Formats: sequence, structure tokens, C-alpha cells
Amino acid sequence: MLPDLAELLADAHVVALPMRVRFRGITTREAVVLRGPAGWTEFSPFVEYDDAEAAAWLRATVDFGWTDHEPAADSVPVNATVPAIAADDVADLLARYPGCTTAKVKVAEPGTTVDDDVARVAAVRRVMGPAAAVRVDANGLWSVEQAAVALERLAPFDLQYAEQPCATVPELAELRTRIAGLGVRIAADESVRKASDPLAVARAGAADVLVVKAQPLGGITAAGAVIADAGLPCVVSSALDTSVGLGMGAFLAAAAMTPGYAAGLGTAAMFAGDVTAEPLLPVDGRVPVRRVDVAAEMVERYAASPERTAWWRERVARVHTVLAAAAAE
Repeated sequence: MLPDLAELLADAHVVALPMRVRFRGITTREAVVLRGPAGWTEFSPFVEYDDAEAAAWLRATVDFGWTDHEPAADSVPVNATVPAIAADDVADLLARYPGCTTAKVKVAEPGTTVDDDVARVAAVRRVMGPAAAVRVDANGLWSVEQAAVALERLAPFDLQYAEQPCATVPELAELRTRIAGLGVRIAADESVRKASDPLAVARAGAADVLVVKAQPLGGITAAGAVIADAGLPCVVSSALDTSVGLGMGAFLAAAAMTPGYAAGLGTAAMFAGDVTAEPLLPVDGRVPVRRVDVAAEMVERYAASPERTAWWRERVARVHTVLAAAAAE
């Protein structure tokens, strides 16, 4: 059942959390954290998403805040996340992820080159050693030709997979065939979380691994169903959430993620602030599976401006209307 708008916003706080480094062009991450009967939950679709796309994120908000989910494990392994930084800065950044034996490295960042990507991945491999799992993520920014060239240069670093190297499902399928001899598996992220049919990429044979995020897929219950139906290895990752949203992802990862992979849920290490005094930070390469309690002093310290607070509350109201209309059909 969808709670009414007044109940949703009764204990809601809009925050603007500073990032340690720019990530996906973002230096400050805005989010709404709100308390439901089951505990704290989060609504944080990226600001460019329209109300229809944001509706899945609000379904996730309700699923986590108004449903009692039992943890299926005490903790889950997580990867380090390496933004598009200079190779010389890699070692210092990886120090924020103690015990992590997997790293996801951003590539194809606008304004950078393949040479930059190769240097960054080489630095990660050098720091983490030959036994570490190294992934790259292009966020769909390469063409098939660019991806084929880049992955041929990156393949010698023994990649676990390349995440969303191209934007569309047909491009992923073409690339997967083209680079079959490289031994680089293809993972799909945006082709899952932004698609009207999140399983289309699996049915098209366009990916070897699916990357699944709780909020964009409508929450733990809905995302768990996607994982169950996919027939492919699935990795749970974050959507640059606060620690509250990371907790949602951790519950999903513990219950449904393919064993042997590290979840992309260590991203609290990328923030210079959070909504809790006990952020969901990696320890010994893992994060705990628990609900996060929001601290009043933290939401006050990182409160968004009155203008941005009003914008987010109005957004919640609009998206709530979308969900209410869908429920009435």
C-alpha cells in the first residue's frame, strides 16, 4: 500500500552531502531521507530524471521504509570505487577501502583519454596486486568501435568485466561478439536500471553479468525478482546513495546477489559527510547488513538550502501522484 503524502513527509529531511572527489560530474549529492514504520529509508533519484523514472525510486523508498526485511547475512563483500582520477592519486584513494580485494574503475570520462584510462587501471592493478578483481565502468559513453579499441588495451590487466561500455542493448550485443577473443565479459547497468524491461538485455544475449541497483528497480522486493529471473550472475551496486540507501542495497545483496562477487556498496567512502554518525563504510572489505539510524545533528549539518528543500519536497509530491495514479489503474 502506498502511504499518503503527509505520512511520507512527516519525518523527511533533504540533505546535500559533499563528495570527496567529483563522481559522474557530481560534487554534492542531494537526497531525501525519511522515516517509515520499518525504519529510515531514502529517495534520491538523480536530479535530471523525470517523474516517471523517479517513480521506481519512490517505490523503493516505500518498500524499505514500510516493509520489514530480514537480513540474510551479517555483512557483504564490497568493491573499492575509483573515479576518473589521475593515476598518481590511486593509492591514496584505495586506502579508504581497507580490505577490499575488488575495484571498480571509472573510464571514458568526458575530457579524459584512453591513455588516462589505461594509466588509472594499471595503477589500480599495481596497488592491489595480481589477485585482485578489477572492473571498469564506462557508463555507456563509448561507441562500439571506441569500446573495442579501449578494451583491447585494457584486457591485459585481467578485467573481471567491463560495465556498460556502450549505451544500447544492440551495441552491447555487437561488442560482445566483436571482443569474444579478448576474454573480457560485458556487464549491463544502465541497460537494466533505466530500461522499461530490465531483463531485455539478458534475453538479447548482450551481457554476461547484470548490475542491479535497489532504488532504480523499485526496491528490494522488485530488484530481487529481477535477479531471480535473470539467469545471469548479478552484482548489486549503489546509486550514489547515502548510508541509508546503501543499507537498502546491502539487504538486497545479502538476499539475492550471486556469490563470489563483491557488491558496489562501499561508496560511503566517497562522501565527506553523511546522514549518520555511523556511516556504512567498508571494514575488512565488507559492509554490514543493517538499517542505518539517521542522526539529527548530521541532517542539520548537511541540510540542503531552503530552495532545494522545497524543490525536493515538491518532487516527492509529484512522484507520489504518479504512483497513486498507477495504483488506481
